[in-house]
Amino acid sequence: MENQEDKFQGAEMRSIMAQWKRERPDIDPTPMAICGQVWRAADRLRAGVMDNLKQYDLDFPGMDVLLTLRRNGKGAALSPSVLAKDMMLSTSAMTNRLDRLEKRGLVQRQSDPGDRRALKITLTAEGQTLADELVVTHTAREASMLAALSEEEQALLCRLLAKAG
Repeated sequence: MENQEDKFQGAEMRSIMAQWKRERPDIDPTPMAICGQVWRAADRLRAGVMDNLKQYDLDFPGMDVLLTLRRNGKGAALSPSVLAKDMMLSTSAMTNRLDRLEKRGLVQRQSDPGDRRALKITLTAEGQTLADELVVTHTAREASMLAALSEEEQALLCRLLAKAG
């Protein structure tokens, strides 16, 4: 019969599980092992994504805005509140992001022709070009970081993480 520590790959993880079982046999350390692996993986993935963004002098929030506008369609014009809702942000957080991107010439605020008091956000030509390049390098970087997993394992991981989240 497989012992609980044997379910987890890696000598370090098996050692940690065995230590907790020895010191506190009254608790199940499995959640710590799983969460620890998820956190370590998240840290490695985040570092890989951030490394890719360095070449564009972008941070993750800036990338998020550019790619959200781009995935809404070429030439898409969204209000700041719709953009914030689509990105699950507060409108104040969105304002700061838009200010930085507008200063770089990547997005522009335009008056809404249907309501003079409202604004629409669009990618500039430079922002469109950057978003189109960025989505390619971003997905390639993520694919390379997941290359150790088969397509089936990637699909299973996605389903499991969605279920846990």
